[in-house]
Amino acid sequence: MKIANGKSKMVLPLHVNGETKEAVIRSADTLLYTLREGFGLTGAKRACSNGDCGACTVLIDGEPNHSCLYLTIENKDKMITTIEGLKNSLVQKAFIEKWAIQCGYCTPGFILNCQALVESKPNADDSTIQEWLESNLCRCTGYAEIEEAVKAVLQEVRSIEK
Repeated sequence: MKIANGKSKMVLPLHVNGETKEAVIRSADTLLYTLREGFGLTGAKRACSNGDCGACTVLIDGEPNHSCLYLTIENKDKMITTIEGLKNSLVQKAFIEKWAIQCGYCTPGFILNCQALVESKPNADDSTIQEWLESNLCRCTGYAEIEEAVKAVLQEVRSIEK
C-alpha cells in the first residue's frame, strides 16, 4: 500500500475477477464505490446503501457479501468476484433461460449469491435455496423464476459430478 501523491489517498492492490488491479482510494471508500467508480465494474448496484437489498452483492473469497458494507481497504489480499467475472457462467445462463431477470437491477446480486450457493452447497434442498435467496430483494418478481434457475443449475452440476 502506497500513499498517492502525498495526499490522503492510497494505492491498494486488489484481486478482482482473476486480475490484480491497483485502486487509488481514500480510507473511507466502500468496496462498492471502488468497483464502480475506480474500476468501471458497474454490475454491483448502489441501492439501499445499508446491506438490506443485496443489489451490491459480490463474492469475497467465494462468499457473498454486500459491497456497500465493506471498506475497500478491508479487501486487501482477498479474491473479489463481480458479475463481470461470471460472464457466461452456468448460473447466468440459467437466469436467462428461466427468465429470472425481470428489470435486471437485482439480477447481478442474485446471480453471485446463487453462484456461491451452487459452489458451497451443490446438494441444496428447497429450504436451503429459499434461505439463501432471502439476502437479496427483487421488487419485480415472485422469485419463482429465480428458484427455477437455481434448481436447474444445481441439477446440471449434480449430473456433471456423476
